[in-house]
Order: sequence, then C-alpha cells, then structure tokens
Amino acid sequence: MVVFGAQVCGDLSAGAEREWLVPDGAGGYAMGTVSGLRTRRYHGLLVVAEPGRPARRHLGLAALDPVLTMPSGATVSLATHEWDGGVVSPEGHTLLERFELVDGLPRWRWRIGPVVLERTLAMVHGSPHVGVVHRLVSAPGPVTLTLKALVTWRDAHGERGASGPPPVVASSSDGAVVERAFRLHGPSWEPGGQWYRGAYARAEAARGLNATEDLWFAGQFRAELRTGEALEVEAWAGEDQARGAQRIIHRAEERNRALVHDASDAVDAALVLAADAFVVAGAQGAPDVVAGYPWFGTWGRDTMTSYEGLFLATGWCDEGRELLRAYAATLSEGMLANTADTGQTEYNTVDGTLWFLHAVERHVTAADDEDLAREILPGLEQVIAAHVAGTRYGIRVDPADGLVTQGAPGVALTWMDARVDGVPVTPRSGKPVEVNALWINGLAAVAGLKERLGGDATGLRRLREQAAASFESRFRMSRPASDVQDAAPLYDVVDGPGGDDPSTRPNQLLAWSLPHAPLRGTPVPALLSSLLTPLGPRSLAADDPAFTGAHRGSPADRDRAYHQGTVWPWLIGPYADAVRHGPQGDHRELLAGIEAHLYEWGVGSVSETADGQAPHRATGCPFQAWSVAETLRVRRNVG
Repeated sequence: MVVFGAQVCGDLSAGAEREWLVPDGAGGYAMGTVSGLRTRRYHGLLVVAEPGRPARRHLGLAALDPVLTMPSGATVSLATHEWDGGVVSPEGHTLLERFELVDGLPRWRWRIGPVVLERTLAMVHGSPHVGVVHRLVSAPGPVTLTLKALVTWRDAHGERGASGPPPVVASSSDGAVVERAFRLHGPSWEPGGQWYRGAYARAEAARGLNATEDLWFAGQFRAELRTGEALEVEAWAGEDQARGAQRIIHRAEERNRALVHDASDAVDAALVLAADAFVVAGAQGAPDVVAGYPWFGTWGRDTMTSYEGLFLATGWCDEGRELLRAYAATLSEGMLANTADTGQTEYNTVDGTLWFLHAVERHVTAADDEDLAREILPGLEQVIAAHVAGTRYGIRVDPADGLVTQGAPGVALTWMDARVDGVPVTPRSGKPVEVNALWINGLAAVAGLKERLGGDATGLRRLREQAAASFESRFRMSRPASDVQDAAPLYDVVDGPGGDDPSTRPNQLLAWSLPHAPLRGTPVPALLSSLLTPLGPRSLAADDPAFTGAHRGSPADRDRAYHQGTVWPWLIGPYADAVRHGPQGDHRELLAGIEAHLYEWGVGSVSETADGQAPHRATGCPFQAWSVAETLRVRRNVG
C-alpha cells in the first residue's frame, strides 16, 4: 500500500507530479494525479483503446467533479482544475486528507470538518469500463453529493474545443450516451449543456505542446447520502452493460491480490502489478505489450526486450507463449515487425529481431517448451539466413568478420532511434556494439535450440565463433600501459562512416550481460560505472562534449537529448547482469534508487527516462514496460 498525506496531496508541486494508472487490459486506462489535477491531455477516467490497437485511444470521461451540499446548506467543491492563465479553481486538493494506492487501486479521502468522503475506482479487466464509488465515511447528518460529468470524445493525443460542435449527448434517467461512443450510468441524472473553457494541462506545456482544451459539462448525478452510503457511477464504451461500480472494484481487488499472492515483499508486489499493466489483448486475441503509458502503443523491440521480465519473471509463460507465436507470424525477410504507434506494421529495427531470438530461447529454457521451439525454429533459422544474405536497410553480415552491419539514409535502426525533422540524432550506421552482442548471443541461442531438438548446428556454431573472435579484436579499445589492471572499454560503433566511435555509452553492457554474450564472465571496464545514476545508466558519459543533461523542452529539444545523456532505467538490467556474472559479483543494491522511485512519479511503476544531470528528475512516460520488466527481472534473479 502507498499512502500520501495532506502535505503531498495539498501541494500541487508535489501531488500533481505523482500520477496513478488503472489499466483496463485492452490498452485503455484511467489515469490522473494524486492531487486530482489533470496535468496531461491524456488524463481522464475513461480512455478507450480500439480493439486490438492499443495505440489508437480516445478520451471520453475527463472528470467527475464532486460537490458536497453540507447539512448546513453550504456547498463545497472537491474537484481541482487549472485554467488557462494559471488560475486553480476549485481547489479541492487542499481538502484531501490522504491518497492511497491499495491493491493497485487509487483511493482519495477528503475531510471537511466532521464530513469525510472517499472515492475509489477500478476498471473491468479486458474491457473499456470504469466504476467509480464515492462513499460517505462520516457526517453528522445527511449530505447531498453531486457528480458533474465533464466529457469529450477525441484522439488521446489531441484537443477539442468550443470552436467546434459540442459532443452529442443523448440523456436518459440513468445517464447518457456521449457521441454514440460511450455511456455514463448512475442515479438521478440531470442533463447539463455548457463548455468549461480553457482547461490547462501543465505537463503538456512543459513538453512544448498545446496545453489548453475545452471540456463539455454533459450533466450530473446526484444522491443524498448518510454515513456508510455510496454513490456509484460507471462509464464504458462498446456493448457492455452496467455491472455495479462497487462490484467492479471488488473484482479488481481480488484479481490484483491473486497476481501478487507469492510476492516476496511490497516492492515485489508493486512491480508485479506494474508489469500486469503492460500486458494487453492484441490483434487476433493474442497477448501484446504496451510499451508505455500514457502515449505509446505496442512496439516489437520493446516487447522483446521486456519479455523475460514481463512473462518469465512473473511466471506468465502461457501468455508469453501465445505472444511469441503471434510475433513469429510477422517475420518478413528475416525481420520482426515493429508495429508503430501510427497503426502501420513497420520493419525498421536492426535489434528488435535479435531480441526476439533471445526471448524465444529464454522462454524455451525457462518453460521447457520444446513444442514452441519446434514450431518457431524454422523462422529463426530464416532470420539467420536473411542476415547472412542481407535484408532491408543494409542489414547484413559482413563476410570478412562475421559481424552485422547496418544503415541507410534517414533512418535510425537501433534502440537509439530519435529523429529531429526526419534526421536521426544518433544514426549509428556501421556495426553497433549491442547489435553484434545480440547477434552473437542469437547465434548461440538458435544453435542451442536446434541441438536440443536433435539437429546439427555446426554451421551456426561456426558463424558464432567467427563473430565472437572478430568482436574481441574489432570492438576492444586499446588502453595506456598505466591502465593494464582495468579492462578496456569497447567502441560504440565500428566501421561507421566516420570510422570507429569511442563514445562511452551503455550499449556495450550487452557484451557482458546476455546469456551467450561474447565477453560474459570477464571484468567490466571500470569506466562504465561512471554512467550510473540512482535511476540507471546514462545513455552517454557526462564528460562527452555531446552530453545533454536535461531531457526537457520542446519535442525537438527532447528528441535531441533522448540518447545523449538521458538516463534509461531499463539499462539497469544489463548493468546488473554484466557485473553479476563477472568477477565483481552480485550488485542487487543497484536497484535501491529505482525502488525508491516507485513512489515518486508514476506511483507504483518505473519511468521511461530521467534527466542525465542530478537530481535526475523523471521524464518521458511515467509508466514504461521495459523499465519495470528489467527491474523485476533483476530483482527476481532471472537471467
């Protein structure tokens, strides 16, 4: 359980920077802040994803504003909104007594003297359906609670304003249907009909994006409550029916408790619930992985990088098996699909496919799943053959040394894929170090699977031996004689357009961390420890002239900084594995900063990124799949 008191809830600089998330298991969610202030265009109580397309989301129910009419007749608004111009009104956060995250569900408690009101919400797993319960905990007499429904219907990435037509609301006695897209259900519905103009989202302003929109007051629910009584409201999209908001909450609590029944401690339980948020129903019913909330959809690279942590560390092998089968069906010209948030299927990574080889081998080993190995092995062998022969974007094995080279104008194929005005910030054309570590690991993985099934992997073993020998000779940098006691670091890219790149980046960690890595078990260069921060390694050394310490500002500013020093928590996994399997020994204490971070920003989860400079404030998505997955995997000692 996570608890924040009045000092955090009542301070917008603190409470509004801590966000909660309740996913629906289908790519949609409810999301907001501890203080109740909507700081993002993505915040709302009902955000609906298109079936099988988690990147296509619409915001429906933006807010339910509670207003209490006290026994004295005085009214008190418990909502919190910020408006264009900086005015915060009403200021219901100042009356918050506490915020709790219990069994993964948010709970607020307001106190106005002897009157205490509590709100809890949950979503139906697998359906865009939210239940919200307001319960009167104590009062000297009956009070009237009114819930004002502020709605819209727009793409989650956009805005909607009063310059256009208002949402069409068809009202009935028990609620309303908005834009024929979603339904509101509750007691004593009274239609509304006006714009709330200039709602301001401060987090969007900080990201250099438009920060204002208008919300439509669709109507309100009302009930007279006595101590212990509750007002229940639901909202959903699709053909579902009312289920009872309290019942929705009870079932969500039961499901979440079952998920964490074998958790070792509170941090372990939080990470398991965080992991569950990213596993959603994908196309054709197979599981898929949302890369991050609130704005990412499914990405093949992120899914495969996260696979061990999300599916093997948790024991969700059956779901993982179906996911791997579905992704295997996307293989084309030896490449794995990397479905973009545009909804289009794209083949635009050099590393995503190699992470797939790793994920399949780890799954077969952990689950003893030879049936899956037998089914997928032909596709994996085609991946190897396509890389040897050459495939898209200049991805091919150099016959001279057995290493993978890649690159084409205007694209960035590695995980460092940011672009500004269509120009890659870090194109890394040539032979990237982590790509070749993954290649060498993948060759061993496929060879092992083939041998496990009784096949002859001599050719694969020969390819790996050549690549591994070349890796040591091509990537290892020379060191001055005075540093002979320390292992020499690796080039980040060799044979690039400008020659070999000596930048100190964390990509080389994969040369020690992967199960069949070329340098596994050997000392990690001490230089790499300089990349460490409390939230994981920086993406570029702080003493590099290109280092950018703040991942903030406009979209272009953020993209320029994305891989130029910004901290990436997922990299704590490769770092911990590299030192754990080397002479340095176990370094689980590396997770201490990330464990503390669980309660700092995306409550109960791990952020996508953080500033490269101290104090390393979190940036990017507050809830990121591979950040959670790698923390959970290392903590559970998987790999």
